[in-house]
Amino acid sequence: MSFYDYTVKDGNGEDLSLEAFRGKVVLVVNTATGCGFTPHYKPMEEMYEKYHDRGFEILDIPCNQFAGQTPGTDEEIHEFCTLHYNTQFPQMKKSDVNGENELPLYTFLKGEKGFEGFGHGPVALAMGAMLKKLDKDYKNNPAIKWNFTKFLVDREGNVVARFELTADMKQVDAAVAALL
Repeated sequence: MSFYDYTVKDGNGEDLSLEAFRGKVVLVVNTATGCGFTPHYKPMEEMYEKYHDRGFEILDIPCNQFAGQTPGTDEEIHEFCTLHYNTQFPQMKKSDVNGENELPLYTFLKGEKGFEGFGHGPVALAMGAMLKKLDKDYKNNPAIKWNFTKFLVDREGNVVARFELTADMKQVDAAVAALL
């Protein structure tokens, strides 16, 4: 199967075929409204505004699997994002990205790009220490580790990069720009 063979539920609960994104560069992100990384919405919106007319889309998939940091309804999530970050890209229906009820899209994405680490620096070290308590083998499985993990899909539907929440958003922006 390819990226375009999957569907997700939009914010209204309607099926959205990823075929609609054929020929576009897509950033798939599991998001949260009450996370220390929620400010990632700002550079994501800036990228959307800068690149949308050139064929860039963001697939924002809220997820409440990490410390319950997305407790609201789909409507509350959308309201929060538009009020605090002026987001123009749509939020999908809140969904699981790991486990028994994970979206099949996430099974595919994790199979294409596994976990490669958090990089360096204090936040990376803190994430590693926290996750080691939750899963001693976290480094060796492709599971989504926390909110704001990003997968970059090129215009042909290839998953070309995975960025963990610790990635510098300037690096994400540069990778998107290189594909446009």
